[in-house]
Amino acid sequence: VLLPFLCCLSPAAAGKLLVIPMEGSHWLSMKEVLAELSKRGHEIVVLAPESKMLIDSSGTYEFKMYPVPFQKEEMEELVHSFAARTFSEETFLVRFFQTWDSFQKTSDMFQVSCSSLLYNEEMMKYIEESKFDAVFTDPMTPCGQIVALRFSIPSVFFLRGMPCALDIHAAQSPDPPSYVPRIFSLNTDHMNFPQRVKNFLMGISESFICNSFFSSFERLASDFLQKPVTISQLLSHGSIWLKRLDFAFDYPRPVMPSMVFIGGINCARKKTLSQ
Repeated sequence: VLLPFLCCLSPAAAGKLLVIPMEGSHWLSMKEVLAELSKRGHEIVVLAPESKMLIDSSGTYEFKMYPVPFQKEEMEELVHSFAARTFSEETFLVRFFQTWDSFQKTSDMFQVSCSSLLYNEEMMKYIEESKFDAVFTDPMTPCGQIVALRFSIPSVFFLRGMPCALDIHAAQSPDPPSYVPRIFSLNTDHMNFPQRVKNFLMGISESFICNSFFSSFERLASDFLQKPVTISQLLSHGSIWLKRLDFAFDYPRPVMPSMVFIGGINCARKKTLSQ
């Protein structure tokens, strides 16, 4: 009985993938995945701004660039400044306001880059005519998801995580502030009552920062899609969340079936430590 059905089966067909990556270290892990997808016969097109830092061309995918109204040096200075502030050893309040300021500046630049892509008529016409099977993107800058919704293309997210647990909320996973430690809190998953209160208050502060960071994207998405949309609503349409983490370094928490953990990808290239 099974033999006729087995005869009808065929290997999975290769697809056409549109990649809209995020600049910086986020790209380095994504590039490894694209190389593997190319080996499996998938056709890949990567879109990047002309002021790119690390995003580069390769023989494994087609590479297309679009103009943006800022220089590469401006992007590098902003990213390096943000990284330095993130890992500073200042007090929480100092880090909070520094992070907020960096988020705003970074958001503005990425929003301008995204707007340059969305309102590039030639690029939009190319995407529409190419009939891509999926959009592969980092939702930290939701430009790829805006494009996916505009052309009704399924989206695959590739990320380590998002600020304010936006990925958790967008996927409708539980996120109780009394049990899940917040970033910068230095709390563990075993908290006493004062620590839980602190964790709860930090959750509120995170929302304040993220509203500042993503508000420009919400306005851009609403104008481009011609309907009101929040960042959570935008990301809730993601089909698959490929998360570069595991519970060896992150506290266990409930997740949805669409979230797939691929933390091992960060260990693909390992080097022996020096003496």
